[in-house]
Amino acid sequence: MPRIITVAAAQLGPLQLADTRAVAVARMVRLLERARVRGVELVVFPELALTTFFPRHYREDVAEADIWFEKTMPSVDTQPLFDAARTYGISFHLGYAEIAVEADAAGIMRRRHFNTCILVNGSGDIVLKYRKVHLPGHAAFDPKRAVQHLEKRYFEVGNLGFPVVRAPIGHLSGLNVGMMICNDRRWPEAWRVLGLQSVELVMLGYNTPSLNQSASGFEAPHLRVAHSHLSIQAGAYQNATFAVATAKAGVEDGCELFGHSIIVNPQGEILAQATSWDDELITADCDLAQVQLGRSTIFDFEAHRRPEAYARITSQVGAVEPCVWSRDLQPGQSDSTGGLTRVDDRKAAG
Repeated sequence: MPRIITVAAAQLGPLQLADTRAVAVARMVRLLERARVRGVELVVFPELALTTFFPRHYREDVAEADIWFEKTMPSVDTQPLFDAARTYGISFHLGYAEIAVEADAAGIMRRRHFNTCILVNGSGDIVLKYRKVHLPGHAAFDPKRAVQHLEKRYFEVGNLGFPVVRAPIGHLSGLNVGMMICNDRRWPEAWRVLGLQSVELVMLGYNTPSLNQSASGFEAPHLRVAHSHLSIQAGAYQNATFAVATAKAGVEDGCELFGHSIIVNPQGEILAQATSWDDELITADCDLAQVQLGRSTIFDFEAHRRPEAYARITSQVGAVEPCVWSRDLQPGQSDSTGGLTRVDDRKAAG
């Protein structure tokens, strides 16, 4: 029997600093209603979908930012989303800021802050949770920046890894689903960890500005969308999975978010794309049999992966200088075989 599921990216227009959660939730419920009419079984909402993208706003007292975080899920404000999911039998992905009281790496119980997303099924049950791992931006106020990007100030690095679960979604008895958030999409390691768990559909939300506000360099505005799509298309292709990538869009608190939500198939093709900066629902029918081509040929991991050659990926964080070539050395020699001298070593030697 064909395994085909109808999915939607539910792009949101801007949420201003003054907008309440009730405003955001009402808009999302309307998108769920629209999804029901179209026969959609899974809806993906953006990152931090309940509030403005608050990391652009500096608070000297970090505790003041708690007003943007959720202590429970569902909450009184978000309960209408869960009720709508049950009424319509639609699953949904939701990104939000989470406060969790739990032990840290040192075993100390405390309030912890994460950039989080969850998957809720058509019965209103939370079946998967993910916390953002690759936090961009900075932790202290940067006077050189016109707009702050304080994710490292307000969030901790996610501690749930990149989980995949097989869960009943829509009419399917089981669908292998995984999640990531915003900047994670730019890191191939994140996609590969999901791919190694046979993920069939990756959900991700993002809030990405049209301009790179970093004071350290320039990125042409037209490349912002191109780089985002490139990362998602490559990740989907190289791991033979569908991907639903959903944005916030439009001018939010004076900062332009580029939107361009997309749904991508396992060959990296864009099946649907948002064309507005407003609340917009884009849909696609995903034939899950399409994941088999990549997994049985070029990306047959069992046949072709060589983990013994990839140790540097997990043993090293920053980039190091390569070894220095010498005529006395054979091609392929390295410092580990008593050969090449690293650039740093050469400088230290004078």
